[in-house]
Amino acid sequence: MNRQAQSAVLFLLGASLLHAATTDLYLRYVKQGLRPLVLVAGAVLVAAAIATVWYERARARRHKGREADEGHTHHEPRVAWLLVLPLFALILVAPPALGSYSATRTGTALQEPLAYPDLPAADPLPLSVVDYAGRAVYDHGRTLRGRQIRLTGFLALDRDGTPYLVRMALNCCAADAQPVKVALTGRIPPVLQPDTWLQITGTYTPRRVEDPVNGRPIPFIDVTEARPVAEPTDPYDESWNS
Repeated sequence: MNRQAQSAVLFLLGASLLHAATTDLYLRYVKQGLRPLVLVAGAVLVAAAIATVWYERARARRHKGREADEGHTHHEPRVAWLLVLPLFALILVAPPALGSYSATRTGTALQEPLAYPDLPAADPLPLSVVDYAGRAVYDHGRTLRGRQIRLTGFLALDRDGTPYLVRMALNCCAADAQPVKVALTGRIPPVLQPDTWLQITGTYTPRRVEDPVNGRPIPFIDVTEARPVAEPTDPYDESWNS
């Protein structure tokens, strides 16, 4: 691979990172707090590509006369430019967020919260799937009883047809995303399509079920209302990092 192809790949990769970080595309790969690092990495790669082109042009001018005297030049294989194609795919095609396929094949990753902060008094109470599940399982619903609770997540269906509302929780990036699941009971929509995003309103119930993948507890919520919503800009849940 010649230096021109190398600099082109560096430039496109850096431009891809800058494009991702200046839009919401980076949220498909890493958590929100890593945006500055993605910007810095993109800028460094673009600068390296420009420096490589400048160096090669200077070197070419120095050796131009020598190559003319020798009567021959060296040609690099053009097939190296094919390495640029995956970068165009990265720029033009946004990858889908992890969904029901991953959720039903991975056990719930619910962790015990370090604390249970006071909740606002207004109903319905908006909570993350992670927050609701942690309070329902490890705090036995003490802060949830008597409240109308609103959750947003995507649908996944267990092997026996049990519907889950799921959010994929991140530690760092999409590669380590793990599902946190809340099972649904009550007024469930009659037609359930996996990966559909729902906003549900419901109440706490002490009912639980074991995850068939890893045997860990999955809490239920008694649904009183459910409606489809658009996929959020950031489909992952980072609340357990805070």
